[in-house]
Amino acid sequence: MRYSRSVGRLIGELARLPGIGPKTAQRLAFHLVTAPREAAESLSRAILDARDKLVFCKVCANIADEDPCGICRDPNRDHGLVCVVEQPRDVLAVEKAHGYRGLYHVLNGSLSPLQGVGPEELNIAALVERVREGAVREVIVATNATVEGEATALYLARLLRPLNVRVTRLAFGLPVGSDLEYADGRTLARAIEGRREV
Repeated sequence: MRYSRSVGRLIGELARLPGIGPKTAQRLAFHLVTAPREAAESLSRAILDARDKLVFCKVCANIADEDPCGICRDPNRDHGLVCVVEQPRDVLAVEKAHGYRGLYHVLNGSLSPLQGVGPEELNIAALVERVREGAVREVIVATNATVEGEATALYLARLLRPLNVRVTRLAFGLPVGSDLEYADGRTLARAIEGRREV
């Protein structure tokens, strides 16, 4: 089907978003162009506002409104317990489970030699430095149950074990081959409770 150039461009931009296919992009585009102008302006302002005001926490690398983030500053959390996740969205998934009261460390990916992602491309050096400082007593590796996630977990275990810190992995119960963000809260809470040594 032929669209006007501006509608076609909007559909193309929306289709580039993760999880948005061509049909969904088309539905969203037509919703936006037929909605009141204020709705489109409000959406564009929200996107630009988020891009301009959000920062990455220098402690955990999570996306936050301020640095350090609220989780890292919270005195009621267990600062000796660090949960390592692949992406900022995984922090939200673990937090929704309401079963974890420690801190986080976001790697911003997982090891994938086939895609050219090695340890240098991930936020691993900062994790090692946090452990070396001595306040961390346990690192929970909560990478996804994929080949890349498992490889990352094994790499981290080998790297951190000589630093005299307990390294655990989330227990089974999370579906293999899926991402943390899709796990329900109860499954994720039980996986945290039943974590195991790596």
